[in-house]
Amino acid sequence: MADVHGTVEPGFESVREVFAEIAANEARDGGAQLAVHHHGRLVVDLWGGDGVDGDSLLALYSSSKGAMALIAALLVQDGVLDLDRTVASWWPEFAAEGKGGLTLRQLLAHRSGVIGVDDGFSMEELADDRRIAARLAAQRPFWEPGTGHGYHALVVGALVGEVVLRATGRTIQEIYEERVRVPYGLDYYLGLPEELEPRFRTALPLLPTPAQQEFLAANPIAPDSLMAIAFNLHADPPFDNPAYGNSPAVRTKAPLSGGGVGTARGLSRMYAAIAGELDGRPPLLAPGTLAEFARIHSRGTDLVTGGENAFGLGFVPLATRHPSLGPGAVGHSGAPGSQAFADPATGLAYSYARRRFGFMSGPGAPENGRLIPAVVEAAAAL
Repeated sequence: MADVHGTVEPGFESVREVFAEIAANEARDGGAQLAVHHHGRLVVDLWGGDGVDGDSLLALYSSSKGAMALIAALLVQDGVLDLDRTVASWWPEFAAEGKGGLTLRQLLAHRSGVIGVDDGFSMEELADDRRIAARLAAQRPFWEPGTGHGYHALVVGALVGEVVLRATGRTIQEIYEERVRVPYGLDYYLGLPEELEPRFRTALPLLPTPAQQEFLAANPIAPDSLMAIAFNLHADPPFDNPAYGNSPAVRTKAPLSGGGVGTARGLSRMYAAIAGELDGRPPLLAPGTLAEFARIHSRGTDLVTGGENAFGLGFVPLATRHPSLGPGAVGHSGAPGSQAFADPATGLAYSYARRRFGFMSGPGAPENGRLIPAVVEAAAAL
């Protein structure tokens, strides 16, 4: 059995037991971290498995969409952004190819239809949101904007980020640093400082599991499918998930669709600032703002993945995937199987982070289905 390190507060011992059972599978899954805040207190801080300690900075991929959604929500709350204003009213070039009527609300709900570009992006482009946005402005949508939803896996951050830049003159990364990361001392970065590079542990790069590689080889994705376009698999060369997470350019420029780097502890603390009071400060989002961003805006068959899912505004409404959570719980997963969320009803904030890809991890690795109920049950017992 793999060694498990870290601490849990009294009442959360059962969470450690579940985490230890999962960490025992390190040969397949590599190292992982788990952090949980309850009413602003760090009550679970665990790590174990191959190549990870509590301070290891990990590529957390689409977890950055949660930080993007938080900044968008703050700007809506401030009156700087209007959800029902068209994207093109800030960004006139975006109106090309019939996209002029798309609203910011629809964009945040993955309803734009602009999921990629016809000939794909290079890895250099995918590291740079401004280059992505410039190409998407002229791109035809892959369905009529607003009429359906599909996961904008690699581009939604660039699209929302361009709106924010046009509206404020500042990037989401800059606003996050000033209003969220620095004031709360978060160990989660949208743009990793060079001096923190050693903590990323480049000697232990992110890798897929052999079982996942075998499955994907046996079940190829059609290059002309919406799935291929959204995940840049039709490009030459096709998108390489581990190479993206291991890219120094991605870590430095932090594309908002998947470039965030941090610890489970840091990301849980970000969500703790949403779930309730933290360090004597009120929640970052007023109840009405959070309720609107948590409200389901898209539900049903995803035109990209073909599966059933739901989106709020930028955030994913987590109760649709984890029924033990309250209806106002919001968060986002990341490609290796990471998952993070805030649940204002219980005061819980949670972050599970992995070094290696889980087998077909999808929207959070399967072990979240064991860890989250254990966390909720422990908190309820208190």
